[in-house]
Amino acid sequence: MSLQLKFGVSTWLWTSPFQTSSIDELFSKVAGMGYEYIEIAVEDPALIDGNAVKAALKQYNLKAVVCGAFGPTRDLTSEDPAVHQNCFQYIEACLDFCQIWDTKFFAGPMYSAVGKARMVSPEQREKEWQLAVQNLRIVCEMAANRGLEIALEPLNRFESDLINTAKDVLRLVRDINHPAAKIILDGFHMNIEEPDIIAAIKLAGNLLIHFQVSENYRGTPGTGQTNWAAYKEGLEAINYNGVVSIESFTPKNQELAAAVCIWYPLAESQDAFASEGIAFLKKTFS
Repeated sequence: MSLQLKFGVSTWLWTSPFQTSSIDELFSKVAGMGYEYIEIAVEDPALIDGNAVKAALKQYNLKAVVCGAFGPTRDLTSEDPAVHQNCFQYIEACLDFCQIWDTKFFAGPMYSAVGKARMVSPEQREKEWQLAVQNLRIVCEMAANRGLEIALEPLNRFESDLINTAKDVLRLVRDINHPAAKIILDGFHMNIEEPDIIAAIKLAGNLLIHFQVSENYRGTPGTGQTNWAAYKEGLEAINYNGVVSIESFTPKNQELAAAVCIWYPLAESQDAFASEGIAFLKKTFS
């Protein structure tokens, strides 16, 4: 079976936070490398002019994927309802961007704060699980009212204690029990958490609407230990025809580097990372 994939790359590879002033340089570069999609990481919606991005997408013949950033002030499992409201307001802004940019879903680990990894009692875990389910049901309604979906992303054990595997996120989606709840998988996290990549992708099945990749060490695809044949076999098994997007990070932003623990450059340059990465992905998934 031949995969009909599109390829994208995250703005996080070059910059953090993404803002209007970055648009022309980034979009022209990404389009010139042969990408069809640019994955826009929205950290601060106030820094982004939605209409300017829309114009640039058209100018450079690109499409957008919208991903979120969730820290302690955007934690739907917090015991503070004010934190939930702050998160809802942020998600609403991101959903508005999705509409402006003609993007069908909003993606990310929006169930909890990234880096919230603790040993807690079963009772506390259940309490936080139920908060995530209830609040994400609200998020699903927000998305559905705009004709959109959400894609929930498992993170590795060092970044989350709630959702680590395809099995975890599938349980979450089923508990939310809303048609707008879907799944994004990220190969970097899968390499840490999944004993069987193919089985994990099959488990997500037709709920999988976005797929992110990098090497096992977050580096350029094709330069590490990742089992790319397993990704290909898994995606073929579920007839996936969405976007495969490279997500990695620049170490130049100290705040972001601290969040993802990238202390040194992972490639000769970020441009080389992106251009060599798409060449490898096209060869691998062709």
